[in-house]
Amino acid sequence: MDTHDAKLKHIMDLDSQYYLNTFGKRVPFCPDHGDGVWLYGTDGRRYMDMIGGIAVNVVGHARTELTQAICRQAGNVIHCSNYYYNEPQAELAARLATSFGGGRVFICNSGAEANEGAIKLARGYFYKKNSPRTKIVTALQSFHGRTLATATATGQPRYSEPFAPLPEGFVYVPFNDCESLKSAVTDDTCAVMLELIQGESGVRPASQEFASLAAELCKQTGARLIIDEIQTGMGRTGSFYAYEGYGIKPDIVTLAKGLAGGVPIGALIANEDTSTGFAPGDHGSTFGGNPLACAAALAVLSIYDQESLVRRAAQLGRDLINRLREAADDNSKIKEVRGKGLMIGIELSVPRAQELKHKMFERGFLVGAIGTSTIRILPPLTITEEELDIYIDQFIKSVQEDI
Repeated sequence: MDTHDAKLKHIMDLDSQYYLNTFGKRVPFCPDHGDGVWLYGTDGRRYMDMIGGIAVNVVGHARTELTQAICRQAGNVIHCSNYYYNEPQAELAARLATSFGGGRVFICNSGAEANEGAIKLARGYFYKKNSPRTKIVTALQSFHGRTLATATATGQPRYSEPFAPLPEGFVYVPFNDCESLKSAVTDDTCAVMLELIQGESGVRPASQEFASLAAELCKQTGARLIIDEIQTGMGRTGSFYAYEGYGIKPDIVTLAKGLAGGVPIGALIANEDTSTGFAPGDHGSTFGGNPLACAAALAVLSIYDQESLVRRAAQLGRDLINRLREAADDNSKIKEVRGKGLMIGIELSVPRAQELKHKMFERGFLVGAIGTSTIRILPPLTITEEELDIYIDQFIKSVQEDI
């Protein structure tokens, strides 16, 4: 066994013996360092990262401006209590509120925390109006997190049933079923909580009719519209927020994943009216909004401005989807290509997505597989056209030869 293999085996043995078995059998790969879209493993090989930490590494790996910002902040203050003011936190809140068109921001540590906060805020909003509402409508096959409340909000029982009793008040409708949505949203509804592209069920976009109806029903009933942009935000779909592409405006939006380029962070943003659902003491976080994470997020947003990454994601994504659809026309093994911007699901006509993921790994490409038939790609928004060409050529070759 050579040195590279021995190191990987040692890491895998430690994981097997000591880490809680929540991830099952992982891909036999451990990154050592990265450069842009490329990750270099302890096995000595180079891999193109087309899953991007599941939409997290939006500016690629080892981005100089981001690592410098993290190092500068770490050399000053990594953490301070929210008893005190925090310059990077205040600047990031201003930046995010402006991106939303005004409102108030709470910064936390993850997407699940952001969605948990959004649920609390919506219920607090009606409680403080002396007209409590508890019912929250979400979609089947959605994914909103793994805390008890967000796992219950997730319209997939396998994420919540083992952990009963579950929080009450959640109602589910089939995604893109307008009649069911009309029946579910009433004057007693607290909020409608939706992803506009369901990432964890195969990259399935909401129809314009469904999204518009959700916004209209919330307007009619006073229910708060919560749009979960954990995976679709940060320009992933070709607009900074996916809701912009649908011409709607939520009362609350949640962000995480790519916001700090890999440093853990989450955020909820609410309009001024909805923000009254929290008073001092109603919500908080020890680590949320810490200077290090906020400095990282500000560096990422600066890169976005300098390189027009949102517009770039729209253009590259459009070209990539078109090329993949052309490939599907020529290959019966590709059933459908879905998505928007650089959030893409490729559904196979044969149930071999997991096998294809491993074959792509052997070829030096990291992709995601959802269920038995969908390959998901979420590359850094900084990926080049030449790198995309490499991926497309190898993906088509792998579909033709490996499955």
